[in-house]
Amino acid sequence: MVASNDDMGADWALKAQAWVRNARIFDAAFTPFTRAILDSAALQPGMRVLDVGCGAGTLLQAAVEAGAEAVGVDISPGMTEAAGRRVPEATTVTADAQTSNLLSQAPGKPFDRVVSRFGVMFFADPVAAFTNIRSSVAEDGRLTFVCWRSGETDMFRHGMRSLIARLEDSPEPMSEGVPGPLGLADEDRIRQVLTDAGWSQVAIEPLDEMVDFSVDGSDGVDERLSIILAGSIGQMARAELEPRLGEVGWHEVLEETRAELRADLVDGSVAFRTRAQLVTAVSDTVTSPN
Repeated sequence: MVASNDDMGADWALKAQAWVRNARIFDAAFTPFTRAILDSAALQPGMRVLDVGCGAGTLLQAAVEAGAEAVGVDISPGMTEAAGRRVPEATTVTADAQTSNLLSQAPGKPFDRVVSRFGVMFFADPVAAFTNIRSSVAEDGRLTFVCWRSGETDMFRHGMRSLIARLEDSPEPMSEGVPGPLGLADEDRIRQVLTDAGWSQVAIEPLDEMVDFSVDGSDGVDERLSIILAGSIGQMARAELEPRLGEVGWHEVLEETRAELRADLVDGSVAFRTRAQLVTAVSDTVTSPN
């Protein structure tokens, strides 16, 4: 029996509003990863492109600008609504890419390219998910995605020391190999998952890239703080500390966090090196859609 993504769907339904609100910040910080995907995928006019976990539509916009026919799928209605507003030329589908018949959801020829920026680490059954995705891909179609790599911590904790120190219970380190941001952190696991799902020519390239939270010349402090508060630790901290400390105390906590971020500026902005990886694979055969 295939494991269900229902819990992940409910989680992303709650997170979508904050993610969409901060889309400009994520796009700025994730510029190196977006570039790596697009350089590798080499999107061309006339191609049909599927963006898995399309979020607010960054890769969809790039696909349309390249002259491709773009389809985005995301489990969160808030994400697909935002992507549709941003890229009305694209087709957006609210569905579970692990189980949905993607060619029925978005009728047309099989996809020439599948791309994803940090959108494929959350499947409850990744082998089933990548098998299902492959069923919508043309023979010799290519898969290109970026995901976080083993040992990545700064993306999830940078600037949070003072915040975490205030909590009654320190949050557990993020687990690898389970559905979540580090679900595909291990290179050997990626190879096994994709091979079992019928993909070949699997290649994995480490990406040690600087993420810079500066937007329009800012120092990135308030931008990074917005991302912190939108994440699970930030939400936990707010739920615990604001009632306990009151409005003034909570404001002091935020100022402590800003001070911590300012103390670690790199060339005048919040920036740090991250551990990610670029994954590519090829579909040599086509299986029947579910």
